[in-house]
Amino acid sequence: MTLREERAGDREAVRGLHLEAFGDHGSVVANLTDALRDIVVPGRGLSLVAEQAGQVVGHVMFTRSLLDAPRRLVDVQVLSPLAVLPGHQRQGIGSALVRGGLELLVQRAVPLVFLEGDPAYYTRFGFVSGGELEFRKPSLRIPDAAFQVLRLPAHEAWMTGTLVYSELFWQHDAVGLRDTNA
Repeated sequence: MTLREERAGDREAVRGLHLEAFGDHGSVVANLTDALRDIVVPGRGLSLVAEQAGQVVGHVMFTRSLLDAPRRLVDVQVLSPLAVLPGHQRQGIGSALVRGGLELLVQRAVPLVFLEGDPAYYTRFGFVSGGELEFRKPSLRIPDAAFQVLRLPAHEAWMTGTLVYSELFWQHDAVGLRDTNA
């Protein structure tokens, strides 16, 4: 397996991967990914793919958001989305994508990475409950346990506050859980 930055020619494979991996929610994730790709520029995000035998089998994206901290706004990253083709899951591909991305973000002096996800999966990378570290989530629809943060070496003690998602997450209604019975 090879990890590398996403290239223009990967667009359709990455879109198909998200459609397949996320099932009924796949179109929301694929559309969000397409929109986020436009803001992933050098130093302002990261889009990695995992490739096996010439096929894109996994994808992770880290995009710029802001932390509304007492001193000033702080550039942070949000890990979303992460997906692996169903036939390739549970082989360490997702973990390799996350670890590879985090290593690059450490080199870029990113202080914090946030995500919405399953703590049982993400704690292996050092993510912890954002609320327990006095970070505030950007929406009440995000379950407390799902709102997670990883402090990287560039983090300073004063960097706490409220996560402010990139506008694209709101435009695609990709924040928190929706009550489909409402």
